[in-house]
Amino acid sequence: MYRLTCKPRLLRQQGGFTLLELAVVMIIVTLLLGGLAMPLTAQLEQQKINETRATLVEVREALMGFAITNGRLPCPAISAINGDEKPACPAAADRHGFIPWARLGVSGVDAWGHLLRYSVTPSYAAPAGTLTLSPPTASDITIRARDSTGVLVNLSNTNSIPAVVLSHGKNGFGSTDTQGNAMAAVPLANTDELANATGVVLFVSQTLQVAGSPGGEYDDIVTWISPAVFFNRMVMAKRLP
Repeated sequence: MYRLTCKPRLLRQQGGFTLLELAVVMIIVTLLLGGLAMPLTAQLEQQKINETRATLVEVREALMGFAITNGRLPCPAISAINGDEKPACPAAADRHGFIPWARLGVSGVDAWGHLLRYSVTPSYAAPAGTLTLSPPTASDITIRARDSTGVLVNLSNTNSIPAVVLSHGKNGFGSTDTQGNAMAAVPLANTDELANATGVVLFVSQTLQVAGSPGGEYDDIVTWISPAVFFNRMVMAKRLP
């Protein structure tokens, strides 16, 4: 009589992930997180750019409000830590500096914590009553840009802008913090940013540019007061003719 025998079933070993499986999982998670982090970083930087542009619009409106109230534009701030305006700014050394944030009651910094740069045509910051509509008080600031070939061209008429305000952007080249500390110097290759950091009457406004572009790396954000808008607002407020 035969006896039926059964071979024991080999049970599959139960356990956690092997080291190889864990390594693969970690690689996949790292790739996924890396893919999400880059767009998030870009979104955060774009948010700072938008915040800075909004601040510049607010500052520009505050400058116009100041002009309507006082019959002139303000001089730059006394210093990096004193936001009141200088008592007068007829000379080149006085007319270019920082926005007088305390005098205007606005934020004086961009989204990266850099002080906003400000330059004003001296005749527009002269005592009230000296501005004229016919002929219009002369300006001496020019805004330039680069055309499709990389050549600098005038974005405004020559010597036509009363005042300009700008942020030195994320890289902060040529900027100053709220404690008066100079940030990184502008690389010599960044000629457009160098113009904005050291210029008095010539400024450059263009789109974001990477290193090696005509004019070098560029991430400044620039705004200015149009003479037509300035005189229109002054007439409407009966500060002119």
